[in-house]
Amino acid sequence: MRILKDNSGNKHDSELYRLQDQNEYIIIPIKTAYIKPNEPYDIIIENAEDLLEEGDFLVISETPISVSQGRLVDESEFQTSLLSFLLADVWSKYLWGYLLGPIFRIKTRTIHNLRKLPPEARAHKRMIFEYYGLKHALKPASEAGVDLSNVPGTMVSLLPEDPEGVSRDISHKILRDLKLDVTVMIIDTDASYEIMGKKFTSLPIALNGIRSDLGIFGYLLGRFAKLLGPTPLGVSRPQKLENALKIAKMAEDYHKNNEKDIETVYDMKNVFKGDIKGVTVEMLDSVVHTPAIIVRKLS
Repeated sequence: MRILKDNSGNKHDSELYRLQDQNEYIIIPIKTAYIKPNEPYDIIIENAEDLLEEGDFLVISETPISVSQGRLVDESEFQTSLLSFLLADVWSKYLWGYLLGPIFRIKTRTIHNLRKLPPEARAHKRMIFEYYGLKHALKPASEAGVDLSNVPGTMVSLLPEDPEGVSRDISHKILRDLKLDVTVMIIDTDASYEIMGKKFTSLPIALNGIRSDLGIFGYLLGRFAKLLGPTPLGVSRPQKLENALKIAKMAEDYHKNNEKDIETVYDMKNVFKGDIKGVTVEMLDSVVHTPAIIVRKLS
């Protein structure tokens, strides 16, 4: 065990290594307290400084970057409309939850979650429609990469602004302060797919080489395509796309195998045992977060 600092200067125990079932790579989680809105993301670098080595990949989840940038929207401020009712209740809850979901063989967990969509989903659909348009609002779940987890109350976080610029900024700070040349990548758990050699995602943005901003069309096409894994949004230096996707998949696999990680709004509800509308920054700060993963190629 190693003692790591959190945002407030307090200390907590954190595992040093978590090995992935890979022959060539080792996975090292970076744990912090909750990165608060408009708070610098430098705590990720500070908690990684004793663990990073030359040539590592530092893979960062998009939500802590978005929250740090203050890219939060309060969905309680959005009035529901007939369109938002149709999108949330008729389209997502009933058509996708009971008919289209099983036909297109989407995940059982997603079908279950769609069938129990709360009334608040109407305001969510209204927000998605106003920010991203109909093609993203028609996606039954995880629309436009907007994250409902790891944010307080009725807030949601949009995708980060300029993820490639942020990844370069973090890489530059590591090189300047730690004298280590590290590749930084920001990823979103929303999937990328491949069909006939073409890579794509429904997300509004993605790494060069992945066609993006397809919304519902990308989601539907993905039902017939090869699943590649999470979507890289930005990287600090040019990469072969296949390698970037491979590294991103390793980071996602760690999160999926770590039952304490809060990946979805339903995970957050289970962690805090109650209505997610009552979740505060202080509650989020009371649990350990893993905003980043080091992926190291073994020599």
